[in-house]
Amino acid sequence: MGIDLIRRLRLLPVVAAMAGGIALAPMAEADDNPYQRGPEPTAASLEGVGPFATAKTAVPAGSGTGFNSGTIYYPTSTSEGTFGGIAVSPGFLGGELSIGWLGPRLASHGFVVMIINTKSRVDSPIMRGEQMLAALDYLTQQSSERHRVDATRLGVMGHSMGGGGAVEATDFRRTLKASVPLTPWNLNDVRPEITTPTLFIGSQNDLIAPVNQYSEPLYEGMPKAREKAYLELKGGNHFAPMSANPVISKYGVSWLKRFVDDDLRYDKFLCPAPEVGSVFSEVRSTCPND
Repeated sequence: MGIDLIRRLRLLPVVAAMAGGIALAPMAEADDNPYQRGPEPTAASLEGVGPFATAKTAVPAGSGTGFNSGTIYYPTSTSEGTFGGIAVSPGFLGGELSIGWLGPRLASHGFVVMIINTKSRVDSPIMRGEQMLAALDYLTQQSSERHRVDATRLGVMGHSMGGGGAVEATDFRRTLKASVPLTPWNLNDVRPEITTPTLFIGSQNDLIAPVNQYSEPLYEGMPKAREKAYLELKGGNHFAPMSANPVISKYGVSWLKRFVDDDLRYDKFLCPAPEVGSVFSEVRSTCPND
């Protein structure tokens, strides 16, 4: 079912009541969605630091099983309730600092985020997928911040082989709510059984993981994904996700908020999909408008 169709179905009772002459008072979306967090999003707010103050907790090696070490980033207040949890993996030869900006950025928009250091910096995508799942288990069951996390609302994100690992994670655990592979590298490119909503962000000038060999086949190889999208950064290279990127922030946060939090306020940033132009060199999406 497409994003836009879901939105229309939710509006049917309101439309029917209006047609019958019944005046309805505006209803807060939070009443319909107990997972909605934060103020009304804007394009500008999504491109930068979000509304939540954040803190971080180190996870030394040996704290949990199945991964090496990492850092947890989280909103400091729980006045709005618990948050969805996200595990993030770096790419080949990279440590958590290589994608360190994603931790505080995602946390500031209302997620508890664990960026991992993998057991070995040359671990395969399969190994990285397994380690992200182990990190999510640690985050929700053992970590000092587990009281902040809703263990039923979890997602994954990763760069390069970590992006390939995000694909593996959704293949291993079908209950994940969302996945965001960033310039992913994974030789296993056909995953017909994956149903997790997945946003691929590739780069036009990626020489390490060329999009026609990696991102695009992965996207096309998921016919059963409940929703999926492919955004190709115009002029971007393989390392675009390694520094604070407003485009990745806007669409990555929107995807996670929409599918981890089921927050319909983010529909407008995803559907209809953005146009090819100055920002994107190619766009593919399951939006019904595309």
